[in-house]
Amino acid sequence: MRRISLILWVVITFTFAVGHHNVVQAAELKVLTSVALTSVLGELAPMFEKVTGIKLSIDYNLIAVQRKRILEGESADVIILSRGAMDELQKQAKLAASDLVNVAGTPVSVAARAGAPKPDISTVDAFKQTLLNARSIVYADPAKGGASGVYFARVLDRLGIAEQMKTKTILVPGAEAAAVVAKGEAELGVAQGSEIVPVAGAQLVGPLPGEFASMTVFAAGIGADSKSPDSAKELLKFLTGPDAATLLRTKGFEPG
Repeated sequence: MRRISLILWVVITFTFAVGHHNVVQAAELKVLTSVALTSVLGELAPMFEKVTGIKLSIDYNLIAVQRKRILEGESADVIILSRGAMDELQKQAKLAASDLVNVAGTPVSVAARAGAPKPDISTVDAFKQTLLNARSIVYADPAKGGASGVYFARVLDRLGIAEQMKTKTILVPGAEAAAVVAKGEAELGVAQGSEIVPVAGAQLVGPLPGEFASMTVFAAGIGADSKSPDSAKELLKFLTGPDAATLLRTKGFEPG
């Protein structure tokens, strides 16, 4: 009887452990992230779900918007924003104590319409002249908090041509600059490289030159209130693995 009881205990314990593991792995993870990652996460998410069985509910928005939501109390299992925003959230105890991981980087870049001659942005002087010669230019509205728009507005100030560019500038609320260029509604656009590469009808001219080169690094962390930290760790591991790295490169990113 003791032997039978022991066997039953082992079977029940094993069954509970397997069931508990499946519950953890089947959890749906809420992810808050930047619109700049839309194209790559749109393809990585189903890959991750197929391999792990963990469902992802991904909310995209501007970095400034996501940062504000989290600081005001919204929670998520996984948060992926610019490194600066993530460092701030960590200091505010909005992330779990585990280390942040860099997922990818993408440069602030220039877009032109596909098939059009690429403008000269090889040096700072050439870039400045190209901007002055352009009939129109589009970038994210700095007032809305888009990282590339905030940065490029500062570039124009440093170049001393902010006033001259105002009359031919189109501002968009988010990551639409490349799409506006593709439609022929603006001659040039400035956006994250990752926001340009996936857009049919737009071509990536290249990153901003010289002293104005800027790489936005996206980091990931686990939300402080996550109820599924083990599943969240699985996602972070996947996003920094070889399969993700291959796709990141095709989308205008450098793997972290």
